[in-house]
Amino acid sequence: MSAQADSHKLIRHVLAANFLIAIAKLAAAVYTGSGTVLAQAVHSFADCCNQGLLAWGLKSAKPLPSLDYPPGWGKAIYYWSYIAAIIIFSLGGLFVVHEGLHKLGEPEQMEAPLLAIGVLWLSAVVALVALWRCLRHIGRLRGSIPLLRWARLNHQHELLLLLGETVADLAGIGLALFSVSLSILSENPLFDALGCMAIGLLLLALSLLVGVAVRGLLLGRRAAPELTEAISRYLEADQAVGRVQELLSLQLGEQVLVAIKAELVAETVEQLAAEQARLEAGLKAAYPQIARLFLQVCPLAVSAPPPD
Repeated sequence: MSAQADSHKLIRHVLAANFLIAIAKLAAAVYTGSGTVLAQAVHSFADCCNQGLLAWGLKSAKPLPSLDYPPGWGKAIYYWSYIAAIIIFSLGGLFVVHEGLHKLGEPEQMEAPLLAIGVLWLSAVVALVALWRCLRHIGRLRGSIPLLRWARLNHQHELLLLLGETVADLAGIGLALFSVSLSILSENPLFDALGCMAIGLLLLALSLLVGVAVRGLLLGRRAAPELTEAISRYLEADQAVGRVQELLSLQLGEQVLVAIKAELVAETVEQLAAEQARLEAGLKAAYPQIARLFLQVCPLAVSAPPPD
């Protein structure tokens, strides 16, 4: 099974678990009247919508390049991530903050508070399992590369987003448990309202972070510097390459578009064309993530000897 298929499977499993937990949170919120648990339900439903869009984005990114879309559909995953950040998390956060303000104005004691605590602990267990599965999957992909460095270089954006969502979900559950526990121990429903607002602000912050992270990829960010440097070293080590004039790259989902302008050592047009074909085949074999390669070549310019 490919890495993308494994990622798709992981997203589907986390989506199914989050949906069941979201239903449980919503039922508990309705029964107990807890604004914090309602905020957690909104958070879980927002996660579900985003994970559904991620799965759809992975599917949308599969079509091959065409005349209408020469670079392919690799950026589809970025588009749906951006939609999730701007619409789902931001609207969910605003709704939750509004609900928290309403609870502050009209505080009410929770009914069956232990039910709220139980559902939140169950949610924490599910989120921890999801985090463990996500880290295990990432561990298989990154190998011996440190996690933070892998996150900086990696362009499987769906995995980074899923990991960030799960960590944010655990942070939200921690806030919810803290505020609900304070509300129960102090018999003061204001703590429940404050917890609701805190989770709303967390959702808004998540919306901003995801939007900023995806913006560069959506506009057209270059590939990882390590990849372009490796390609440059590959070319410079080849005896037929006299000079690399320009090397440009563009990240397209998991794949990369590369454009190179180089001067080659060649005495005839036929030799120049043969060296160009050899370099193209070698680059694609050495770096399989290169989906489109444009190699423009010209004979190496030799300076004339100085006059006597």
